[in-house]
Amino acid sequence: MAEPLTNQASDATPGPEPTGSCPAFRTPGETVHDWPVDPLPGLEFDPLMHRLLREEPIARIRLRFGEGDAWLATRYEDVKTIAADPRLSRALTVDRPVTSMTPHVVAPAGGVGRADPPDHTRIRRHVALTFGRKRVAALRPRAEELAEQMISRMVEQGAPADLTECLTGPLPAQLIGELLGVPAHDLGRLQGWRSVILSSNHSQQESDAVKGEIAGYFKAMAAHRREHPGDDLFSALVEAHAQDGLSLPELVSLAVMLVLNGMDAVRNQVSNMVYALLTHPEQLARLRAEPALLPRAVEELLRYIPHRNGVGLPRVATEDLQVGEVVIRSGEAVYVSYLAANRDPSVFTDPDRLDLTRDEAPILSFGHGPHYCVGALLTRMEAEVMLTALLNRFPDLRLAVPESEMRWRRGSINRGPESLPVTW
Repeated sequence: MAEPLTNQASDATPGPEPTGSCPAFRTPGETVHDWPVDPLPGLEFDPLMHRLLREEPIARIRLRFGEGDAWLATRYEDVKTIAADPRLSRALTVDRPVTSMTPHVVAPAGGVGRADPPDHTRIRRHVALTFGRKRVAALRPRAEELAEQMISRMVEQGAPADLTECLTGPLPAQLIGELLGVPAHDLGRLQGWRSVILSSNHSQQESDAVKGEIAGYFKAMAAHRREHPGDDLFSALVEAHAQDGLSLPELVSLAVMLVLNGMDAVRNQVSNMVYALLTHPEQLARLRAEPALLPRAVEELLRYIPHRNGVGLPRVATEDLQVGEVVIRSGEAVYVSYLAANRDPSVFTDPDRLDLTRDEAPILSFGHGPHYCVGALLTRMEAEVMLTALLNRFPDLRLAVPESEMRWRRGSINRGPESLPVTW
């Protein structure tokens, strides 16, 4: 990786530099780093996070939107500490314009993403069993069936093919649609709403309008399911609402979260995995030679790939607490970077290198603590199914265009290719 660029800083008055080669000592958090979160090509790691992880693992940042600044933790152990500490609240971010990379807050107020225990625990338990190990294992045959169907259509149509349109996009969308009971003919509408809500380029007004539309869709669907329940997760959530286990906003927020992550995050994660393998031929050859390596390979790909831009949702300290070398004061906002934690050189050997045989610390790609991603097992399963199907059907799978001609998504929270042209 190239030497990271020095990022612009503000709101600090550095002391005079002494003579000689040693820089002046600065108290951690003294400098505020302006972080525009510019689009990055391919799977390039953000240079500011790369530098802060090594030089200032608890730092202050200011993003493009919102007010003031916030702490950013990048070191593995600090990230775990913050993510699990009950003194750091998601609920306190509601109605507070914390500095942010988007002009709107993706997660709705009152939803599971911006709730603290015990409310968070109560909301989450309504979907936890659905995404548990037994239910995900039961879904695998359906995922394998869909993968086989979609790849067979690719073969019939002939090379080249866009993998995002033929497999990595439609399979997770159809699977989460079936799980929730969303009619197949409505998936296109949900995809359109997804592209706005998960954007960093649309205005607050545009986002609010789309959030109103998708909330209206699920409210209407809830009314229909009350009269005509089905054997799907959304019907179970409607029943929980009827029994006062969930409020209507909580029900809607759960449905929106599951749809958005199922459609967008999985699409991009698996597309990125395929791209990483095709651009690391020695790693791909190792995986082909040792198919049993696949689960470990998926973990390493999840660790290595920077699957999102910037950072996720912040937390607010409810009292003073010390993390690493700094004291975070009550009321201050804090972000963690799971991406940076996955590249911590004190935890992972040669962390900027893809190594499918790596077997070190648990990755933090799905978060840590109470807000650990509920769909982690489903995502892993879908990745394994799609990669297995591609490796089995296409022994000579390769990119259909030079790497320099690949087009990557811009103005989006999640990173991934706009299209993934492959041939065989």
